This record gives sequence, structure tokens and C-alpha cells, in this order.
Amino acid sequence: MTTRQDSIEASVDFGTVKRPNVAQKILRFMQDKPLGGTGVVILLFTALVALAAPAIVPHDPWDISGANQLLAPSSEFWFGTDILGRDIFSRTIYGTRVSLFVGVIAMLVATSIGAFVGIISAYYGGKTDLIVQRFIDSITYLPSLVLGLALMAAFGPGFTSLIIAMIIIFTSRGVRIIRSQALSIRELPYVDASYSIGASDLRIMLRHILPNTFGPMMVVATTMIGSAIVIEASLSFLGVGLPPEVISWGGMLSGEMLMDFASAPWIGIFPGTALTLVVFAINVLGDAMRDIFDPRLRGR
Repeated sequence: MTTRQDSIEASVDFGTVKRPNVAQKILRFMQDKPLGGTGVVILLFTALVALAAPAIVPHDPWDISGANQLLAPSSEFWFGTDILGRDIFSRTIYGTRVSLFVGVIAMLVATSIGAFVGIISAYYGGKTDLIVQRFIDSITYLPSLVLGLALMAAFGPGFTSLIIAMIIIFTSRGVRIIRSQALSIRELPYVDASYSIGASDLRIMLRHILPNTFGPMMVVATTMIGSAIVIEASLSFLGVGLPPEVISWGGMLSGEMLMDFASAPWIGIFPGTALTLVVFAINVLGDAMRDIFDPRLRGR
């Protein structure tokens, strides 16, 4: 009798346990994954800076002044000025907007297309999978930067061309990872059960396969942002990325801007540091998310 009463009380107590709210989940994530939490803080701060850029900058980032060429950091120009007399602090702030925008847009579109193509390729298999994977292989054979150079040479420099090139580069990564996950999910019993009771292919893919690829998809999406920022900076550094009137970290680190780096190192140190911090934050956040979504790595 006592045992039964204890079990009833235990079940009642268990039913009253409250689930952690969003703030508690974030706090636990920060405690369990301090590097990932650091990445979140850096990215949130960067996003706020990008949104508030017009109110933060002390000078017009496009303003050219012959009297202020290559001035060292001071109370007036916190990060100094470049060869054209433009304020590097203001340009670094505005460069945040472009770099994050390119990374986020490329990630959203490439992840969406990659998930769609990867799930269809894995679900139908056969000739469909063979054709899709051979096409993806033809894209991934080339290194990302080489492929980016080829695409920018074909499309021409410009913001739209850069976004399209990024989407093409990163879609192939998403297709491969999502496909490998979808292949294993397709063989699970509940997918066979749904098929046996007459569920359509579209319903099975949307209700049973797609939600279970969310973990790997999030990890891929996170790493895509960092890679896109680095490739944009590399293409702009080589002079085939964004046009000169668009402020980006890669443009600030281009060869023409760094001709006077030996005598004025601040022209490369500050935008380079900003680029490094953001990419570092994205990478450690991606590692933390991989540890959370991969059951084999939980608890480590």
C-alpha cells in the first residue's frame, strides 16, 4: 500500500515539474558551452552594431579628405584614416552590415535549396539521386575560392553576382549533408509505416524527413555564414567582389588599400580584427551546436 501511494505521489510531483523557459535554456547553453556562448554574445553585439550603424558612426564613411590622409588613431579618428582620408572606424562599422548581409542571405537561400534537393535526391534514389549527385560532384571538385573566381568572372562584379555565386558554392555543401541524413531517416520504420497507410511522398518528406534533418541543417547553416564572409572578403581582396563604392571588410583589406600598410598598419589591423572575431564567433557557435545535435558528442 505504501509503495503504491509513493508511486502516485511521485507521479503527481513529476507532473508538476515546469519546463525551462527560453531564458533558462540560453543560460544553460552558456554554462555548458562557454565558447559557444561567447560566440553568441559576439554575434549579437555585431548584429546590434550593424543595425545601429547610422547612429554610431562619428564620420561619413564615404567622405574623402586630402587633409586627413593616413592619420594615426586619435580621439577624433578612433581607428585612424586610410589613404583617401576616410574614417576607418566608420567604414568598419558599415562593413559589418555588408558582410553579415552577404553571409545570412547566402546561408538562407543555400540551406533552403540544399535541404529541398538533398531530401528529394535521398527519398527517390535511383537515377534521380545519381544525376543530382554527379551534378553536385562537378561543383564541389573545385575549391570554393576558385569556383567563386570563375563565377564572378562569368557574372561580372557586383552585389547580385556575389550573392548568386555564394548560393551556388554553398548549396552543394547543404545537399550532401542533408542527403546523407535523409538516407538514414528514409529507412526508419515510421517512414515505412506512413508509406504503407497511403501517405503521399510530399507528406512523408515534409512531416517525417525534413524535421529530423533540422539538427545537421542548423550546423551547416552556421558554418555557411562564416565561410561566406571569408570568401566575400577574399574575392573583394582580389578585386572581383563588390564594387569599390560598397563598404566591406574585404574591400578595406584589398591590395590597393594595403599599399601603405607598412607605414600605417591600422588600415588593415582593425577591419582584419573585426573579420577574425566574427568568423571565430560563428565557428565556435557551430561547434557548440554540432555537439548539441549530435548524440555521440553529448555530455562531452
